[in-house]
Amino acid sequence: MKQSQQKLKSLMAAYFAELGRASADPNQRVAWCTSAGPAEVLRAFGYHVFFPENHGALLGATRTANDFIPYATSMGYSSNICSYLTSDIGSYLAGKSPLSEAFGPNLPPKPDLLVACDNQCREVEEWFRFFSKAYSAPLHVVRTPKFLDTMETHHLEFMLKELTELVSFLEFQTGVDINHETLARTVALSGQAAAAWRRCLDLAQTKPAPWTFWDGTIHMAPIVIMRGLPIALDYYLHLEAELTQMIASGYAAVPGEKYRFYWEGMPIWGRLRALSDSFASQKAAVVASTYCNSWIYDAFNADEPLLSLAQGYCEIFINRSEAYKENYLIETCRQFDVDGIIYHDAKTCPYNSNTHFALPERVQKRSGIPYIVVEGDLNDLRCFSDEQSQIKIETFIAQVEQSR
Repeated sequence: MKQSQQKLKSLMAAYFAELGRASADPNQRVAWCTSAGPAEVLRAFGYHVFFPENHGALLGATRTANDFIPYATSMGYSSNICSYLTSDIGSYLAGKSPLSEAFGPNLPPKPDLLVACDNQCREVEEWFRFFSKAYSAPLHVVRTPKFLDTMETHHLEFMLKELTELVSFLEFQTGVDINHETLARTVALSGQAAAAWRRCLDLAQTKPAPWTFWDGTIHMAPIVIMRGLPIALDYYLHLEAELTQMIASGYAAVPGEKYRFYWEGMPIWGRLRALSDSFASQKAAVVASTYCNSWIYDAFNADEPLLSLAQGYCEIFINRSEAYKENYLIETCRQFDVDGIIYHDAKTCPYNSNTHFALPERVQKRSGIPYIVVEGDLNDLRCFSDEQSQIKIETFIAQVEQSR
């Protein structure tokens, strides 16, 4: 995927350079938004949108998170809460960021306002509240119904009311009424980009898979931080074409692919390369994940922009019931024909660690798909043991082989 990698590098540089310029320009507006929040509404009002969770992932991937976490814990934040939160706040307190080092000044950008959606967890509200006070910028929190089994009418009505209140908040802040045509176009672009992203991910159903979860964690950036913009759709159409060409040429992401696995839970950002190499050395391809799939928004529809946003942001995996998650995992694992599931129990992210209420056992009992649990964290590498994880993974793959 060399062409797409180069394209992504250029896109990211341009995106963050534009954010930096907007932050320094009093005539432009910057909004902070949670990664699964209604960025489309913000963009319809002309805001440049920054996603602190993306910055948190960067801190993890550059292995600088553990340098910054102590700054947050010294202020009383627990080391057991989201390490995106503690490393991001710590980065602010330290006055350092790999984002500014890589992409230039005025990054992370100063927000004019912040919008958090609590469909992911409680931490995002506390996280954004800190920065609301730090920057003296208004904060609006979008509430969602929780742990849904099925989407009911009253869920959508509640969420639609929340988004309508967000629109009123933004109209008050900007002094401008929302342009419904602009919102519809933005939602259409988001939906089209999400559909293209799904098609890219689904290409890993091919045997051998042309790409893996490890690749997906990199190439997911545009659907997270650029959705609603034409560049995100353009990128995924390009990536889809390149992946399709790779399949036609017989390319295998893992040469000699012998085993196929599903990754459930957060990435371990500081160990992506090590884990990728470990699985590949054993001819094992991690072909699908809940994480990368979390930015597929099938509901988005330009004909009903606010209502479809209400549905899309309510029905994300992390906000669903145990029963829904069980059925989803079984169905998805069968689609990708996996040999086993790797559950990541992230120490500081219980909301996205589905190992605490016997879900792995229930999935295995119903489907026959074996599993292991890897203990670690998204950012805090003190919670992860390279040696123990390597032994556990090797043993698991050996067991899969023996069961054939």
